[in-house]
Amino acid sequence: MRGNGFEAFLRQSAPALLRLGNALTLDRAAAEDLAQETLIRVGLAWSRVRRDGNPVGYAQRTMVNLFLNERRRRWPIPVADLPDRADEDAALASIDDTAVVRQLLAGLPPQQRAAIALRYLADQPDDQIAAVLGCSAGTVRSHLSRGLATLRERMTAEG
Repeated sequence: MRGNGFEAFLRQSAPALLRLGNALTLDRAAAEDLAQETLIRVGLAWSRVRRDGNPVGYAQRTMVNLFLNERRRRWPIPVADLPDRADEDAALASIDDTAVVRQLLAGLPPQQRAAIALRYLADQPDDQIAAVLGCSAGTVRSHLSRGLATLRERMTAEG
């Protein structure tokens, strides 16, 4: 993996993947586990992923699939050097402070939550979200529409 651009990919993409994981799981620790599992899988497939030319899309699809399939449990992988302290991502910290939004998102079905996270956190168009979720662009628009309608309804009911 080293020397083939994986470390650069890791530095660039890890914060965004962690934010996406947090939006999907609504739990910081679970998001970290999901991001770690995603990056492990991307790293193991790096030579193929790098050749395909869309490592970010592959990582996002891997993360959403892991989330939707709830297959995040694996034996821990020992690591030789652990950093003393992780860098704090300000964007993720601001999400941690919004308990109301987290509670509203928790009430959405996983497919709707994933579609909303990919659209508004990863800024992806319908066709890319459809590829990640394994559905049509029309289904993505339906997930987004229904999810946003539910969020609006619940926000006005609580507000």
